[in-house]
Amino acid sequence: MGQTLAELEHQLDSLLRKKEKSELVASVGYGNNPAYGSQTPNYELPLVMKTFISPSLTYYHKSGFYGSISGYYLFDSYKDPWYEWDFTAGYDYTKNDKLLTGISYTRYLFADSSDVPLSPINNELFAYFYYRKWWLEPGVSVDLGWGKTVTEGMHDGLKSRTTLQGHDFNIITAVRHPFIFTGLFTAKDAVLLTPSFALTMGTANYFSNLKGFQYYTRSTKPSKPAHKPGAPITKPVDITNELVTGFEPRALDLTVNVSYLIGKVSLSPSYTVFKTFNTGENGLLSYFTAKLSYSF
Repeated sequence: MGQTLAELEHQLDSLLRKKEKSELVASVGYGNNPAYGSQTPNYELPLVMKTFISPSLTYYHKSGFYGSISGYYLFDSYKDPWYEWDFTAGYDYTKNDKLLTGISYTRYLFADSSDVPLSPINNELFAYFYYRKWWLEPGVSVDLGWGKTVTEGMHDGLKSRTTLQGHDFNIITAVRHPFIFTGLFTAKDAVLLTPSFALTMGTANYFSNLKGFQYYTRSTKPSKPAHKPGAPITKPVDITNELVTGFEPRALDLTVNVSYLIGKVSLSPSYTVFKTFNTGENGLLSYFTAKLSYSF
């Protein structure tokens, strides 16, 4: 979609107050995340959507640089409910009436949880650009995710060390139009309504939570370790998984972002309807998220 809810909120706040300033924003988000439906990961069963809440703290400097930390708490979890922590640093350029652009880096830390499919994607570089002079604002976003994860356990009665590594690259093209309404109920409130239509193209090597792609795919099924029967086991058997897919259209989506601000408080719900390609899913799918924020 090219931007997160927090960035949309920050845009609206900048548009309304018409002055540069630094801010500390505390937020709590709500949504659903793909997860396994049983205590033991089952690669034959479809993933289910489990509810999460996400507290976050973001500092925006008036120069455009910002940093944030976010945690994710999963309800109905079987292991650690705090399944993910995100650390982000970035820069947004919003001082030009004709264009909006930014870049960010995020480091993902995942807990040892059987609820959420394993992903090696723990680094992401993300950039976006929107041209704001036309009524319909065209935009393009790119993200690159990479990394690896190593887990130890038992496989067919043998000790094993599994390394999952890889990368994903996506390009998102979009068109949108923001509608701004001020003074709805008081002199200090406003609404930013932003419908957008986007096409996501890229790779689908691994399940990930990259900003540019919220749609889930099946995680890689572990392969068998290479071990000869009767041979002594002196160290864990190494298993390396790497799945490579081509660059192709992945999904179309229609998203409606709404941000309501009154004073220092903002409420931002978002609803997305999407159609995936080459995943075996038929028909339209959808998801809902929301965020409540307070600006200091």
